[in-house]
Amino acid sequence: MKLRQMTGAGMMDCKKALVEANGDYARAQEIIREKGKLVAAKRADRETSEGAVVAEVKGNKAILVSLGCETDFVAKNAEFQATAKAIADAAMEAFPADAEALKACALADGQTVEAAITQQTGKTGEKHSLAYYGKLEAPYISSYIHTINGKLGAIVAFSKEIPAEAGKGIAMQVASMNPVAVNKESVPQSVIDNEMTVAVEKTKEELVKKAVDAALNKAGINPAHVDSEAHIESNMAKGWLTQEQADKAREIIKTVSAEKAANLPDAMINNIANGRLNKFFKENTLEEQEYQMGDGKISVKDFLAGIDKDAKILEFRRFSLND
Repeated sequence: MKLRQMTGAGMMDCKKALVEANGDYARAQEIIREKGKLVAAKRADRETSEGAVVAEVKGNKAILVSLGCETDFVAKNAEFQATAKAIADAAMEAFPADAEALKACALADGQTVEAAITQQTGKTGEKHSLAYYGKLEAPYISSYIHTINGKLGAIVAFSKEIPAEAGKGIAMQVASMNPVAVNKESVPQSVIDNEMTVAVEKTKEELVKKAVDAALNKAGINPAHVDSEAHIESNMAKGWLTQEQADKAREIIKTVSAEKAANLPDAMINNIANGRLNKFFKENTLEEQEYQMGDGKISVKDFLAGIDKDAKILEFRRFSLND
């Protein structure tokens, strides 16, 4: 019982450790810690999609931390929740640069964050992990944790203080709508390049398909009946296509696709692709997204301007164990 109170380990684990240590409490504690490391190593490849996300705001600083585990049963355990909160407290106190630095920070009981996580792994037999750590520093910060499951949260930095309810609403927007950046100017260039590539390819595919469908219709063949080889075979078996029509369709698809692909208008493609990119910005950047917590259709940017025209969203951090 004494060793259990010292370590929090299970009764049988404490008994085995004391037997192995010949009654030496210090050695028994080491054995229990080593057991935790062994369990952690064995379960290193397991996913930690359950757990807790914790946010703390103190003055002009805020942190967002997630402690992950394997099952909802462990995640709901009071000791697990207390450990997640203790890690968040340590992060708020030390305000480390990154997750690796946080692992070395000390909890109130003196052990490091990394040691506490390993200890919990040993106690439950499940993998535990520091799933996420993010921080913000700004004149005003709002936070939100999804209270139904506690596995999703966000913190948002503002250029000045705004009403608490408005700040919480924007933090909820970040949590629920998962924007990629505050505005299009802050979207990483790699994301823009990828979206533009996708938009160009999609536009080309649509222009080619439009030309092919027109040629098929002109030949008296329903494009929906020949949109894949499997569909062609299926419709022939049903008697909806003759062998001659199937062969004709294959020839049209092959020749028209090649001809159209070789003669696509670059200006039109770029114009359509840019339109798609702008739609991406509208749907995926925080300021341009439609504000979900209010009445009527209004962007987050316009909502904030209606609260305080001088207030600006600076940045945000978001994490979900289920993403």
